[in-house]
Amino acid sequence: MFLFEAKRILIVIFGALLNAISLNFFLIGANVYASGFTGAAQLISSVFNDFLGVGISTGVLLFILNIPVAILGWFKVGKGFTIYSAISVAFTTLFLTVLPIIELSQDIILNAVFGGVIGGIGVGITLKLGASTGGMDIVAMVLSRMKDKPIGTYFLLLNAIIIAMAGVLYRPENALYTMLTLYVTTRVIDAIHTRHEKITAMIITHKADELQRAIHNKMVRGITIIPAKGAYTKEDKNMMYLVITRYELYDLERIIGEIDPNAFTNIVQTTGIFGFFRRE
Repeated sequence: MFLFEAKRILIVIFGALLNAISLNFFLIGANVYASGFTGAAQLISSVFNDFLGVGISTGVLLFILNIPVAILGWFKVGKGFTIYSAISVAFTTLFLTVLPIIELSQDIILNAVFGGVIGGIGVGITLKLGASTGGMDIVAMVLSRMKDKPIGTYFLLLNAIIIAMAGVLYRPENALYTMLTLYVTTRVIDAIHTRHEKITAMIITHKADELQRAIHNKMVRGITIIPAKGAYTKEDKNMMYLVITRYELYDLERIIGEIDPNAFTNIVQTTGIFGFFRRE
């Protein structure tokens, strides 16, 4: 168990390092902005530095912005998730402070694309390990439990503000390159994990009862168990059908791997649900 958690923490730290590299080596020097709270911290840092002559690190601002969010997440989301997210934010802040801000390329398109790719990998592997990079992810979880509405609206609103400010305060081209970075980041995260707020899992298994107990020991989700038969083998099996949030996907994958590694699992996007879905 210790080695498992240590590996999880190391990967979260590696994701934080990739986020810092994305910012300090590509995006900050080109005045191209990341998404969410990271982009907001980056924009505020740019404004203080370029217009007020006050140098404030993006990492420090990111840490400050995440303090109230972390408190909210601790009480509303869960201690485990918040702790791993806090580790991600803390190490991102550290790496942003330690790593120098350099320009590997003068080409703004290369900076936007490579910054988006590296940042997307950092966020993607962090989400895949059941944590987050803080900020909007924690806000999204709280809002999703309060109101069963698309969280993409809130991401879109914050990112739209970042894009607009980039165009107003700097050149209009900076807003377009920021849009390019956000698109690349989202596509990379999609490839590694998922941006869908709710997903449906269909698990074909011989060990439905054991899986059901293990899942309910970890999360409170309704499960429908349907008798199934293999078309080729003619073996009697069961299909477990359940809807979870993307933040629970890591725990579900781990449980299936421990109880029945031979189970066939299909994960699909859930665009909407009707009826009871636990939010608290």
